[in-house]
Amino acid sequence: MSASLDVGPPLQPGDRAPNIVLDAITREGQISLDDFRGHNPVLVGLFRGLHCPFCRRHIAAMAQLDPTLREKGIESLAVVNTPIDRARLYFRYHPMPNLLAAADPERTSHRAFGLPNLEFTENQTEWPHKMGMDAVMTARVDVPGELPEPMNPMVAAEILDKADAYEITEADQQMIATGMGQLVGQFLLDRDGVVRWCFTEVPENGRYMFTAPSSQEVLSAASRIAS
Repeated sequence: MSASLDVGPPLQPGDRAPNIVLDAITREGQISLDDFRGHNPVLVGLFRGLHCPFCRRHIAAMAQLDPTLREKGIESLAVVNTPIDRARLYFRYHPMPNLLAAADPERTSHRAFGLPNLEFTENQTEWPHKMGMDAVMTARVDVPGELPEPMNPMVAAEILDKADAYEITEADQQMIATGMGQLVGQFLLDRDGVVRWCFTEVPENGRYMFTAPSSQEVLSAASRIAS
């Protein structure tokens, strides 16, 4: 698996977000960031594929927060590294009616926002482009209420997949083969398309891997730009 050595750093507050055009999952047609410019701020969540149990939970949390953000005049858009047919099937059985979602199997949006795709090596770590499996095995991730204790992310993922009864399909395997190390993040854009707040897995040598911002953090940032 090759790293995205030419990608990064992630967009920061004050940077203008590029336009991206993707196939919509939760409605017909396409969604672009230009659809929001001049109209509404938007919270853009760039996630790994639906094969990632941590991302599935972060998307669900984004959906729960969506109505509160809408009250502030802020839209939400969840982008997943999953082929469109597979993504639509998942959302059909796990409906999130009000959440706009789009498929990005090529991870075009992740690169455009400066999120690297980690290369996993045996023991060489050059964060945020390479991570040794020795470092992966000593990492710990916690999902309170679902995991008995903080544990290795690979073991944690197996437990969460089993709890979700999530079966990895061939489409998922294709995404895993090229994007298992894709780093993710959330970006709050104002109505002009300028980043005003962000949260990514990139800072502090991976300290934020598999985590998401708290709802309080998102709402605090939203309040600063709400109409």
